[in-house]
Amino acid sequence: MLRYLVTGLPVIVLCLSMEAAIVAACLRKYSKFRHAHGHGASAWTDIILLSMVMLLTLAANCAQIAIWAGLFMVLGEFDTFAAAFYHSCVNFVTLGYGDIVMSERWRLLGPLEGANGILMFGISTSVMTAAVFDVIKYSAKKTEGDGKG
Repeated sequence: MLRYLVTGLPVIVLCLSMEAAIVAACLRKYSKFRHAHGHGASAWTDIILLSMVMLLTLAANCAQIAIWAGLFMVLGEFDTFAAAFYHSCVNFVTLGYGDIVMSERWRLLGPLEGANGILMFGISTSVMTAAVFDVIKYSAKKTEGDGKG
């Protein structure tokens, strides 16, 4: 059990740190943009902003999947990165297909990656939800300011 924690926890910490850095940068840029454009943002601007938030969080999740796949390669569990990445995707998003399994020696890393993935998708979802609520808030203020509300 200790072997899995010693091997998996540093990867989880790396993934958490990376997600935190990306979320902080994303929210900082979003906030700066929103402050500069305020109520004057068009619907297309909102769509682009939300799309960028979604793409950045998705890219962060894909990068984390690749980090886990890299670990599986280092451990000698897969012959190709494509197979390791596929297996990592299944773990990270908690699909649990079971069509490809790791050796008994490292099999319990799968649930650790799944726990990491659940947490990361939760963070990504909360960031996207915050951005959507912000767009709704500014849209409502814009409507009120136009006298149409």
